Amino acid sequence: MTRTEPIIAVQSVAASSRWYQQLLDCKSAHGGDTFEILQDKDGTVILCLHHWGEHEHPTMIGPGLSAGNGLILFFRVSDLDKAWANASHLETGIEQAPHHNPNSGRQQFTLRDPDGYYLIVSA
Repeated sequence: MTRTEPIIAVQSVAASSRWYQQLLDCKSAHGGDTFEILQDKDGTVILCLHHWGEHEHPTMIGPGLSAGNGLILFFRVSDLDKAWANASHLETGIEQAPHHNPNSGRQQFTLRDPDGYYLIVSA
C-alpha cells in the first residue's frame, strides 16, 4: 500500500487545524503547536500541518516565499454541498464557487486557506 500524507508549513498549527477540521469534517490525531495530523472519519491521514521553522526541515525554514508555489491541495469529498456550506462559514478567500470542471467532469470549488495555500475541493 502507498499513500500520500502531505505536510504543509503554516503560521499557526492550532488555527489551521481548526480551519481544516471545519472545512473537511476531519479530526485531530496529534494536536500541538508545532505539528498536527488530520484524519478523516475512517482514520486515514489526509493532511499534516507543520509550524514554520520547527525541526529544521530545509523546505520549511520560513514563509518568505509565497506559500505553496507550484502546489495545489486537492481534496475529493463525498458530500460537496456540505463542504461548500462549511467553506461558506469560514473567513477565507473563496476563489471559485461550486462549478462544473469539464476536465474532471466533476463539481468543485476553489479557495485559499489561512496561509494562502490554494485548495480545490471536488465531488
